[in-house]
Amino acid sequence: MLTADITAQPNTTTGGGRRWMYPVVRKGKLYRYRSLLSYIYLVLFFAGPFISISGHPLLLLNVLERRFVILGQVFWPQDFFLFVLAMLAGLVCIILFTIAFGRLFCGWICPQTIFMEMVFRKIEIWIEGDAKKRRKLDEGPLNSEKLVKKSLKHAIFIVSSFLIANTFLAYIIGKDALIKIITEPVAMHWSGFVSICVFAVVFYLVYSQIREIVCTVICPYGRLQGVLIDKSTLVVAYNFLRGEPRGKISKKQDQTQKGDCVDCGLCVDVCPTGIDIRKGTQPECINCTACIDACNQVMDKINKPLNLIGFYSEESIAQKEQPKFNRRMVAYSAVIVVLLGVLTSFVLKRSAVDVTILRSAGMLYQEQPGGYISNIYNAELINKTNTSQQITLVTDDTDIKVKYIQAPGTLKAESEGKAVFFLMIPADKIKNAKTDIKIKVMRGNETLSTISTAFIGPIYGSD
Repeated sequence: MLTADITAQPNTTTGGGRRWMYPVVRKGKLYRYRSLLSYIYLVLFFAGPFISISGHPLLLLNVLERRFVILGQVFWPQDFFLFVLAMLAGLVCIILFTIAFGRLFCGWICPQTIFMEMVFRKIEIWIEGDAKKRRKLDEGPLNSEKLVKKSLKHAIFIVSSFLIANTFLAYIIGKDALIKIITEPVAMHWSGFVSICVFAVVFYLVYSQIREIVCTVICPYGRLQGVLIDKSTLVVAYNFLRGEPRGKISKKQDQTQKGDCVDCGLCVDVCPTGIDIRKGTQPECINCTACIDACNQVMDKINKPLNLIGFYSEESIAQKEQPKFNRRMVAYSAVIVVLLGVLTSFVLKRSAVDVTILRSAGMLYQEQPGGYISNIYNAELINKTNTSQQITLVTDDTDIKVKYIQAPGTLKAESEGKAVFFLMIPADKIKNAKTDIKIKVMRGNETLSTISTAFIGPIYGSD
């Protein structure tokens, strides 16, 4: 008879105190896939600040200086529309992904789950042992063994949190600034040092104390799932039609009247949030698939078909169908791909130099020698590249002259510049009080962008 002690309990409080989770680890096929994905994620996370693309960091979110770099592409405040577009696309992707696949992101990709289950949980198991030993240690008296193990575990937790905090800060201020904070005297970088300490404390508390409460209570995405999933959503679910009525294996009883579930409790044992998946889809389920691995191991031992717990929708269970990538999921996935494609095209079409040209406010036209009428303009230029750019402004019409008061000249890498200039048009060429002018932003013989602006003047040369 297969049995298991139910060590994982629902995350509730008893007697005013919190009930801790002691999930059992079952290393099945899906667990190995999750581990591989987690290792790739962790390598990219810690190596990310030191990876450069075309001289730019892989990812930089410098909120203080309003400078953002994503996959080597530099984004400035003038690119705010791209940020809005990315947020809208991201929101739609989250909604569509959740409608189609439930909370799969939480169990497989979310940094909270990856660090908790694949880093801190493994450290805890390595030092304190399996679920039964950890629970026994926590409930036992404070002796030398407990003091040594707890001290060692929390010391490693603190060091790990400190490393994560340093890496996290590098994504905000850049690796060069972080290296200065580490190598130079603390007195020179008090704000940076305090930031690292604050982040380290937060990470330590999250992974040593708060833990699964982040997923079950704090995270808004978990609550959003409850209003997005429906009977067609593919989630980790228990096939109750096949499993019920459940019962333990016994030679003294007729097994033909029982379902495939042997009521071993392993699916509860392994759950990091302490739920019983057999009670149906629950907001606390993060789709980590630990219960699938545990149940499949049991089914394999008793020679029953696998995936009593698996990826199912309510419809697929009711209709006794195998889960499949249906048209609905294809449509949602296609929309996600289109949104990301549109966003990518906007990013790739961005100009290397962003130029904003405005006619000077409150200034009328001026009459110039030689029969010209002029307007004065101000230009704001931003070099988004990591190389210097020699910029000139020209017009399509050879009759229109550009006379600089302050030329744009050479823009240094990732810097801003200004230009002040006159647009001069022969008086007899002006047909309307307001004329649209096209100004080209040139880098050598290359046209980076074309900007439209208005020219105000008297009406000459009309019939």
